[in-house]
Amino acid sequence: MASTFLLQGMRIHGGTDRHGPARHDFSTNSNACGPCPAALQAVRQADASAYPDASYTALRGQLADFHGVDTARIVLAASASEFIFRITALAAQTASAAGGGSGVWLPPHSYGDYAQAASAHRLTRAGEPGQAQLLWACEPSSPLGAAQAGLAAMADARHENALLVLDRAYEPLRLDGAPSLTQAQRQTVWQLWTPNKALGLTGVRAAYAVAPVGADEAVFQLDQLSASWPVGAHGVALLQAWPDPGVQAWLAASLDILRQWKARQIALCESLGWTCLSSEANFFCARPKLPEGLSLPQALDRLRAQGIQLRDTASFGLPGHVRVSVQAPLAQDALRVAWRT
Repeated sequence: MASTFLLQGMRIHGGTDRHGPARHDFSTNSNACGPCPAALQAVRQADASAYPDASYTALRGQLADFHGVDTARIVLAASASEFIFRITALAAQTASAAGGGSGVWLPPHSYGDYAQAASAHRLTRAGEPGQAQLLWACEPSSPLGAAQAGLAAMADARHENALLVLDRAYEPLRLDGAPSLTQAQRQTVWQLWTPNKALGLTGVRAAYAVAPVGADEAVFQLDQLSASWPVGAHGVALLQAWPDPGVQAWLAASLDILRQWKARQIALCESLGWTCLSSEANFFCARPKLPEGLSLPQALDRLRAQGIQLRDTASFGLPGHVRVSVQAPLAQDALRVAWRT
């Protein structure tokens, strides 16, 4: 019987909710310096009157050159979430013939779609990485924004047929620290990239994965599991802009700004009595000091009514904390005023 991974009810995400976009949104990890002007212009100029090339020949070549890999290793996806469900389907199909693990291994705190996909495909949750057919890793991790403990050892110790997926959504938004895996180790795992966060354009749904060396059969199978044209014209425009030197220069400059904003924001949160956890990315977790008689959900509801949105991390298995993305000083000051009142 498949394990139950999720809270009952609706899937929980940050960002726009039933009230619409928040005026000051700390709940998503999109680059607060964005949107990137050049990427935004490319998306606006996309030709939506015609189908993209169904094979995405030029786009796959551009992404392959950017990563210095063979074009055959690039797998396009409608979004990171779509790829999560598709590679989970592949793991479920091959689990019985894998000769090793038959389940999924998840980090202690992780993005809910990993568990949702596993549940949908009836994969059981493995207690140890060596027992799993599919292993998930994320670095910098979500919600903590930190290194994933034991990642290098897991990469080396997994069984031969296991799929290890490294979600690198926040690698472009890393503000300090370094990846746990060496370049050689990264060539043995699936690397999932979602540039829309780094470019401040999360409304454009497009992603891609770099397959491990020698994973040709799995790449073929993932292609067979995909719908035609998974990425539309606007997603193609975003992904084509991603490797552009000007776009990468803008991103590098934005990281310097985010480092300054992060230091200011942590100091502000600590001045409110919050306990901030260490992080290497453009977001961090904190335990707010709640007013007497007020629960965290009640406090967050009151903030939301004032146009400020934070992400409760209970759904990540981290109750009593919030995940807070780094925002501009104007938003930070609004949070301070709202919390004190």
